[in-house]
Amino acid sequence: MSSLVRAASLTNYSEVARAAGLDPMRMLFDAGLSPSVLREPDLMIPVERVGQLLQASATTSGNESFGLCMAESRLLSNLGAVGMLIRDQATLRDSLDVLMRYQVLLNGSLSLMIEEAAGLVVIREDLMAGNAQQPTRQRIELALGVMLRLMRQFLGANWQPRRVCFEHPAPRDVSAHLRLFGRCVEFDYDCNCIICAKADLDAPNPSADPAMARYAQQLLDASAKLQGATMLEDVRRAILLLLPSGRCSIEQMAEHLGVVCRTVQRRLAEQGESFSSMVNDIRKELAVRHVVESDRPLTEVATLLGFSAPSGLSRWYHAQFGCSAKESRAARGAARRRPAPPRAKK
Repeated sequence: MSSLVRAASLTNYSEVARAAGLDPMRMLFDAGLSPSVLREPDLMIPVERVGQLLQASATTSGNESFGLCMAESRLLSNLGAVGMLIRDQATLRDSLDVLMRYQVLLNGSLSLMIEEAAGLVVIREDLMAGNAQQPTRQRIELALGVMLRLMRQFLGANWQPRRVCFEHPAPRDVSAHLRLFGRCVEFDYDCNCIICAKADLDAPNPSADPAMARYAQQLLDASAKLQGATMLEDVRRAILLLLPSGRCSIEQMAEHLGVVCRTVQRRLAEQGESFSSMVNDIRKELAVRHVVESDRPLTEVATLLGFSAPSGLSRWYHAQFGCSAKESRAARGAARRRPAPPRAKK
């Protein structure tokens, strides 16, 4: 079953599409989405179709930063009731805790993790592709751009993080990245993240309203019960985050989720899944992303997919795809060099 995302994720789509010379209504129809979703921000729509729309828009317009351009004017209000609760927390740290708790109500494919060390905070975000053949650049740039906008609503419009990092390569034109993130942006990094000082997360929020926060909490608790967030979704997000660390065992997974191993196994079995099959499926998604869509060294790819040595990646890749990772890259290079067919005359 496809993961779902709020239709509000398409806020500003029409404006960015028109500025890029596209017909937004036609692009929505082609992606299998009704234009009416732009008027229903709380409607849950398939993540795969949103990804298809953003990728097609970027490709057709030639704007490699299409998703990032959509993030440039996002506000907390675009997050609905979650945004209300985030806005009235005592600190940015509290707000990010709220965001992690209710993430499934916003985007069922997005994973968020916060790590701290030596006075710095790493806010990691990643996405499950859903369709292993679908690039994730547009969606992850939109997500990280929205996160930066959220942080600046607490820390001021001129606040700058220490670094903003993306797994994918730099686009030909980085002007949109420099405009939103400044010169601290990096590409071909080990993860998608924003790095800032620990003190930024603990600065008090002078406009926090505890009464409004309690009201928003009641709305969200009712919504979460109706949504029925499942263990399956929690495990998928956790695998995506733990796999590159080499700590993606079912024991580590259970510890991450705060439950015992037998609970994880039982809940997955109820959904017709197993932990090992889920790990393998997500590895396949990441393999397409890192082997076919990037030029990252295969030794690094092995680590990102949770293998202790490149030989482990080699054996697994051949078993899954019927060829070696090097052969996949060679086929990609040949496809890129092949001339495009001539366009039919109108």
